[in-house]
Amino acid sequence: MDQQAQQQKILIIDDENINLEFFDLMLEKLGFSVELARNGKEGLEKAAEFRPNLIILDNIMPKMSGWEVTKTLKSDPEFRNIPIIMLSALDDVKDKVDSFELGVEDYITKPFNFSEVLARIRVALRNRELFAQISLSESRLRLAESLNAELKACMADFVKSLDEVDAAIARTDNEIDRDTFNALLDVIRDKTQDVKNRVSALNERIERIDLQQENPKRNEIGLTILKDQVCDAGQES
Repeated sequence: MDQQAQQQKILIIDDENINLEFFDLMLEKLGFSVELARNGKEGLEKAAEFRPNLIILDNIMPKMSGWEVTKTLKSDPEFRNIPIIMLSALDDVKDKVDSFELGVEDYITKPFNFSEVLARIRVALRNRELFAQISLSESRLRLAESLNAELKACMADFVKSLDEVDAAIARTDNEIDRDTFNALLDVIRDKTQDVKNRVSALNERIERIDLQQENPKRNEIGLTILKDQVCDAGQES
């Protein structure tokens, strides 16, 4: 079983049964989970139900072409990040350019070699995972920047509170009466409690973020490893 195939779902959209049966047999044998659709409309429905990691899409189909399916998927935020490999009998440069401009990740001309298709599938899946890890890293960076800004604000408030306490002390005489002393203590308590509340709220936020990030970290693949895999897959193709 192909290690990369584990838990990876591929949707095949093609109006030719021989192609559907071939991909179904070969990809499932490698360990991929495969779903089939015999036209563009059914393909869009299966994409919504199956939530594939990758789509192999025939371009020339009746009623709804592969271009139309691609345009529909890429215009929807829910599906636009699913990589699409276009299969086509057309070998014209303009057709390839049009497909890439619509957002397909790869374009393979028929008749195709399965080893080549498999290599391109691996590249597309690895690229998708790489981009997901980059997005996750950027998200963590934004969170770190946000927490850093909040920590700076908390420290600024702490310093301000100390200054206010110092000012309150400076306003008192060397010998102060009990009421003035109690008022000074109230100021100190209020400022101290305010700082404690801010620090506690910040700690709670950090703990929530740590819990949210825990599962993605377990499954995260190092960016260096992913880049190496992409380079290796590119050499395979």
